[in-house]
Amino acid sequence: MRILIATLSPDLIGGVEKYLQMLIPALARRGHSVGLLYQYPFTGSAQFIDPGLDLPAWCSGEMGVDSVLESIKTWAPDIVYSQGLDDEALESGLLNAYPVALYAHTYWGTCVTGKKCHSLPRIEPCGRRLGPGCLLMYYPRRCGGLNPRTMWQLFQIESQRKTRLSRYHAVLVASRHMYREYERHGAAPRVVALPIDDSLPGISAPPLKDPGDRILYVGRLIDVKGVDLLLRAIPAAAAALGRSLHLTVAGDGPDRAALENMARTAGLRVEFTGWIDNARRSELMRHTDLLAVPSLWPEPFGMVGLEAGRFGVPAAGFAVGGIPDWLIAGETGELAPGDPPTVEGLAQAMTRALADPGHYRKLCAGAWRMAREFSLERHLVELEQVLGAPASTEQLLSSGA
Repeated sequence: MRILIATLSPDLIGGVEKYLQMLIPALARRGHSVGLLYQYPFTGSAQFIDPGLDLPAWCSGEMGVDSVLESIKTWAPDIVYSQGLDDEALESGLLNAYPVALYAHTYWGTCVTGKKCHSLPRIEPCGRRLGPGCLLMYYPRRCGGLNPRTMWQLFQIESQRKTRLSRYHAVLVASRHMYREYERHGAAPRVVALPIDDSLPGISAPPLKDPGDRILYVGRLIDVKGVDLLLRAIPAAAAALGRSLHLTVAGDGPDRAALENMARTAGLRVEFTGWIDNARRSELMRHTDLLAVPSLWPEPFGMVGLEAGRFGVPAAGFAVGGIPDWLIAGETGELAPGDPPTVEGLAQAMTRALADPGHYRKLCAGAWRMAREFSLERHLVELEQVLGAPASTEQLLSSGA
């Protein structure tokens, strides 16, 4: 099969690009011909996502949309696998010419800002369906900034995306939460969970150890990630457990300085590492006792929990978004209520995970087993079932799509 992968950037800058760097060679090994279409030019500031396969590739930002579409026509893909594009003309051109499967990594076409959460009176998930009512909530609930022009432009962009959802051959999502989100926006989504990179290290069996005092957070340091709530929950959990806790914060972002000051003022045992590479990330996960996932916004999935699960590390976090797909209370970690997320709830979840040695070992084993279910092989099989039998271009055009 000739599969054209369409994405925003060829730079290895985030989770989508890491996924494609893992997926592309796997598809090639299974006998598929893969082409790469990207919207923005390669900057050279990061690794290129093509892992040395010398794929046929097109950049609409350099060639122009019309030239790219004409050139792709010669290559004649059987299907386009889109990761979400910003350029409406490019996306529409592909939809008009080919069957297109969309992987909705984020709230594409379902939220004005893409965050799917309110900021006032506190940060908490939003369950609204995208529509004119969102404009009425934008300022009172601080969904975004204060520029009305920006609000209107974002609303128009996302509304147009929503109208295109029915034109896709398939809409793929990573979690049951995202399935419900896209189903109520008029799509017919299918859950195809994202895989763990099989080349990353792990352990052959979950550890038989007593719970210790090492807590790990991995991610960006921005308000919706809830690290400030985590810092406030640490003393309460430590008091309940009767021992001090040490937190490692691996990541960076605009809130780092404020969070460092908060930890210093409270006298907490916290290490801020900044951004770390895969080797250091794996090392930290191998030697931690509990992963904290204090996200306040509804994470579409939350891959970091499965990455820690490879080392038999359970998690504690809020029941928001796709996190409950892998963080099963009492089995792979402990959940705190997410409506709304609170410091007390997170502290209690961490306490439950670390209080009893027998229960903790059960959580370690459950986290390890859960991680093993999200293999690249399983993902490929499910993906091929979606991509392998698309409607023909003639059928799509005759139906008016």
